Amino acid sequence: MTTPLRSRAAGRESGSADGALMIQRAMTQQASIRLREAEAPAALNGAPEPPRLAVAAEAAAPSLDAAQLGSLTRAPAALLAREALHRRLLALADVLAMTTTLVVVLNRFGVGLGILAVLGSIPVVLVLFKIAGLYNRDELRLGHSTLDEVPLVLQLTGLVALGAAILYPIFSTHHFSGAEVAVVWLAGFAAVLTGRVLVRSVARRVMTVERCLIIGEAQRADRIRRRIAASRARTIVVDCLASDDIRSQGGLPAVLDDLRIDRIIIAPITEGPDGSADLIRIAKAVDVRVSVLPSVLEVVGSSVAFDEVEGMAMLGLPRFGLCRSSRRLKRLFDLSATSVGLVFVGPLIAAIGLAIRLDSKGPIFFRQTRVGRDGKPFRIVKFRSMVVDADAQKDQLRAQNIAGQGLFKIKDDPRVTRVGRFLRSSSLDELPQLFDVLRGEMSLVGPRPLVTDEDAQVLGLDRSRLILKPGITGPWQALGSRVPLQEMVEIDYLYVSNWSLWLDVKLLLWTFRHVVRRGNV
Repeated sequence: MTTPLRSRAAGRESGSADGALMIQRAMTQQASIRLREAEAPAALNGAPEPPRLAVAAEAAAPSLDAAQLGSLTRAPAALLAREALHRRLLALADVLAMTTTLVVVLNRFGVGLGILAVLGSIPVVLVLFKIAGLYNRDELRLGHSTLDEVPLVLQLTGLVALGAAILYPIFSTHHFSGAEVAVVWLAGFAAVLTGRVLVRSVARRVMTVERCLIIGEAQRADRIRRRIAASRARTIVVDCLASDDIRSQGGLPAVLDDLRIDRIIIAPITEGPDGSADLIRIAKAVDVRVSVLPSVLEVVGSSVAFDEVEGMAMLGLPRFGLCRSSRRLKRLFDLSATSVGLVFVGPLIAAIGLAIRLDSKGPIFFRQTRVGRDGKPFRIVKFRSMVVDADAQKDQLRAQNIAGQGLFKIKDDPRVTRVGRFLRSSSLDELPQLFDVLRGEMSLVGPRPLVTDEDAQVLGLDRSRLILKPGITGPWQALGSRVPLQEMVEIDYLYVSNWSLWLDVKLLLWTFRHVVRRGNV
């Protein structure tokens, strides 16, 4: 059934009609280009020109949607108001953070014209943050994470601290020392991040949920829906539709208007790039936000470089795996972080060992063969959380498996001891793996270390995930999601493709946050 379009005020129709006309002209030009490209080979071979009527018919389908744009609002009012409020709150938080930092830190030098001059440069801070895109990036993303902004905020606050050190002596006899510049820098960095975390926390509670429509094949769309539902994105998926369903309901503008959509998510579709391009043009014409999941990014991840050659856009892909210097950097980080961590958790490890010994018979540690880097087996060490003959009971309990195809995990496992239940719920049973990291058999962050029967199911190019050492935590564990083996392997593959030291730091922080909030990873 075709969804009727609701009427709009006459004053909006003229502006929307202009946008529709521009889209229709663009589509017509695109069709003309395709026509010339199709005619060129035929002309070289002496073949007759193809009939122009067929090309005109191909261009007519998108223009049906474009013609309807004249009766649509340019953007949902609630969407524009929400985004404007979000930007202003972030800007206010940044101003308060930097102002408080400068006043408190510089006050120890004596309040005077120097401080007033530095505070007068606060508008420069807003301009810098605006140029860096810190006020518009949330509109482009489903998840609003302050953690992703850490490197950029660190650079900008350092620039502000350096600017303050340069400007202050103009109005004062005091000259900043290196330590004082570092204090302004780090204090401003911490204040800005704290302010942004608070703003986004409040926004999640008071602002309306973003309404999304997923467009694509049913299987892919359902996978995206599940990932969004498992994430912390302030988003609700209203519906999932294929391209044919949209056409049968009167076109994309009609569907967007009827469902009050704020954002469309375009999954990989089989209609070719032109089909996705038309959907994007129409959605952007009415100011609906657009997220695209190109099929190529499912295997290359987000660490791509956009390159433009004479107006032709390309994606530059990083090499797969780590170069020698990156491996050494990752190893240095593992050794440093693990050594510091053991200083703090050493007494806890001793206390847990005593509790296991008093709770049940058997060894304190549990050792199991896992498949490591380049497919080489190694013995992983964990605190024993089950009875001694747990592996012998595995086949009897396989029917209760909830971890998805290829993996094994059951709810309320009867093999788990009393102390083991606490260790698992808090993920403390993983602590002895820090010794595996020191021995060089594991990394703090890496692909999931699979047992031999699970690893045997990973075939072909998927085995390239083993180019890195397995990790205590990783992208799959940090998300806290139970996914089938194949999806877990794909996530690990993307981790290897997109590795950076900052990614490891983020995954460790996400793991810690998840453990604190939910317990087990």
